[in-house]
Amino acid sequence: QVQLVESGGGLVQPGGSLRLSCEASGNIFRINTMGWYRQAPGKQRELVANIIVTSGGTTAYADSVKGRFAISKDNVKNTVYLEMNSLKAEDTAVYYCNADLIKATWVRATYWGQGTQVTVSS
Repeated sequence: QVQLVESGGGLVQPGGSLRLSCEASGNIFRINTMGWYRQAPGKQRELVANIIVTSGGTTAYADSVKGRFAISKDNVKNTVYLEMNSLKAEDTAVYYCNADLIKATWVRATYWGQGTQVTVSS
């Protein structure tokens, strides 16, 4: 009954920008944290960025994207965003949204979105 839906992926030239969105919906009592992961072909899924939703929005980033990407949230919409700037070919991957939350049944759980493709190429 809980679903994460990503959007905003696509094809962009090196140096360009994209903004990813992930909306959580369903029987949610409270979202604790949300984050973005990515997985390129032949590579393991890796953490890109995360944000603490229940507090002041503390963020963390992978070293490879620090200074280029920015994660933000809209608590009212249960949505997290990933602003990606100065994109490189190495950023090409499927990007997955992740949420750690408390369901309406008062059960803590982690959910994943289906992923959105980001391709950086000239």
